Amino acid sequence: MGKPYRFLFWDVDQTLLDFKKSESYALRETFGRFGREVDDGAVSLYSGINEGLWKRFERGEIGKEELKLERFRLLFQEIGITEIGLQDFQDVYQALLGSVCYYLDDSYTLCMELKENYRQYVVSNGVSVTQRRKMELSGFGELMDGVFISEEIGAPKPQRAFYEFCFSRIPAFAPEAALAVGDSLSSDILGARAAGIDACWYNPSGLPFSGNPEDAPDYTIRNLREIKKILGEE
Repeated sequence: MGKPYRFLFWDVDQTLLDFKKSESYALRETFGRFGREVDDGAVSLYSGINEGLWKRFERGEIGKEELKLERFRLLFQEIGITEIGLQDFQDVYQALLGSVCYYLDDSYTLCMELKENYRQYVVSNGVSVTQRRKMELSGFGELMDGVFISEEIGAPKPQRAFYEFCFSRIPAFAPEAALAVGDSLSSDILGARAAGIDACWYNPSGLPFSGNPEDAPDYTIRNLREIKKILGEE
């Protein structure tokens, strides 16, 4: 039997939903609407720029509004685009990013199966308007017991303040019965550590953990359905 968890905190992007696939679609479609085409190299370049800026956001080095434009300023600078307005591009991209969703490991069905015995919550650093659209489109908005987005809270993961806000909104919450699941070591795992709850690293690529031992996750899974073994459901 697994540890008696009752509260599950799910990350969204690259955990429940395939953010990379949505990102690629939104970027290509946005460029198309501005009369440009981009190749796989440009998509990969943008993805790296965006990921780096989000890590800076987690560390409090850049604000979210600045991040939204800076990622495209850096991309345009790299690929030589000067004729497209940053804000115009950002507005179209953000809307398109929230217009599609792709489940990872049949995540919706998994969460449906767990609903009877666990209280489940989404915890996200994403842009609020986009995440709310994705929650509605994917069905997770209705399925989950709560959706917590850092932009609405005023503190991002991995800050303890983010989790304290979440905990304060959950009736009869018990940290020893909580498990956070996410793909980001710097956000989800360190955040859970800072908040004093157990952490499960969703690591489908099987990457080695190379951080400080005290920051290591309690569990590592390569498929979301492995969470059932941790919970003692299988």
